[in-house]
Amino acid sequence: MSVFGRLNRGETDIDFLRWWKRTLLVSAVLVVVSVASLFARGLNLGIDFEGGVSWEVSAPGVSVNEARDALASVGEGQAKIQIVGSDIVRVQGPEASPEHEAEVRQKLADLAQTDVGNVNVSTVGASWGSDITKSAVRALVFFFVAILVYLTIRLEWRMAVAAIVAVIHDVLISVGVYSVFQFEVTPGTVIAFLTILGYSIYDTIVVDDKIKENERLVGLSGRMTYGQMTSLSMNQVLLRSLNTSIVSILPVVALLVVGAGIMGAVTLEEFSTALLVGLLVGAYSSIGVAAPVLVWMKEREPKNRTIRERLAAQGVDVGHTAPRPTGQRLLEVEDEAHGEPDPGALDPTDDEQAPSAPSARPAPAPRANAPRTPTGGIPPRPRKKGRKR
Repeated sequence: MSVFGRLNRGETDIDFLRWWKRTLLVSAVLVVVSVASLFARGLNLGIDFEGGVSWEVSAPGVSVNEARDALASVGEGQAKIQIVGSDIVRVQGPEASPEHEAEVRQKLADLAQTDVGNVNVSTVGASWGSDITKSAVRALVFFFVAILVYLTIRLEWRMAVAAIVAVIHDVLISVGVYSVFQFEVTPGTVIAFLTILGYSIYDTIVVDDKIKENERLVGLSGRMTYGQMTSLSMNQVLLRSLNTSIVSILPVVALLVVGAGIMGAVTLEEFSTALLVGLLVGAYSSIGVAAPVLVWMKEREPKNRTIRERLAAQGVDVGHTAPRPTGQRLLEVEDEAHGEPDPGALDPTDDEQAPSAPSARPAPAPRANAPRTPTGGIPPRPRKKGRKR
């Protein structure tokens, strides 16, 4: 069967136990780089957070350098200048006096060869950005508490902690990307960051739900460690996790290409860029961060630690994913996963396998005077023909 066929049937055999060591190392490096960049370079906060004045005017054919040269005479040569859409020149600078605002406005009107009344001016106070930041922090804290309580009730507290670790990982790396590349942080960026938290948690719950369903494989059979069971579960649900991420990412890419690239909508660009970064990091963390953190906590439970030590003593390579069961063994594993234990399975609490219980139904006695085959066996009784309707 092809790779896509096995992926569609949930029959891939990726050794996630081996890859988790690498994904955690990559995540640790990215988090360190993000934190270091935040302390060294900080964030490129937009005017909505720092406060200041914004001038906009329609000036077809005017470049950023031409606008900068024209504004240098009024002290705004180092201002932030953008070409929004196809012909809108936007100039952003710190708070200024009314006289200075009028001078810049006149310069832009002369540059665009238009009336001074066509130059739009807007002033934003720094206190407004501070209020947005406080509201975002409160929303983030409430989100963490709500998710922690819900996942503890729905699944278990260890899965909730692993999911929260993955979300914090997503936030740090997403913010770190904006710090490293100095993308402008706007209210749209903050909204996007809060939005990606939901996507990240959903993708993690998809994986955790399958792990919870297969947990009985460790307790009933004792044939695999918790880590091996988690790796098996992730192979089974890999396609669903990929579909969730791809379906979420495609509309965001469309926003970037159509909204920002073709239509020139800056607000859409700011929002979709943050969403794209967060979705990619969230899809990665649900597989490469949340799952190994959960395995690390669960395998320290006495029951799971005992199973791991017993399998290691039997020569089982517990550091790699167990071979995928096939044939009759696959049917037995599926029965165990749905609550029907294998009678001959090894009980993880015993040192030796208990003898199989005798069958409750005695073997049928041979029929008297029954004809026998050349090998001495009794042939099967002929099947009666049913009545035709």
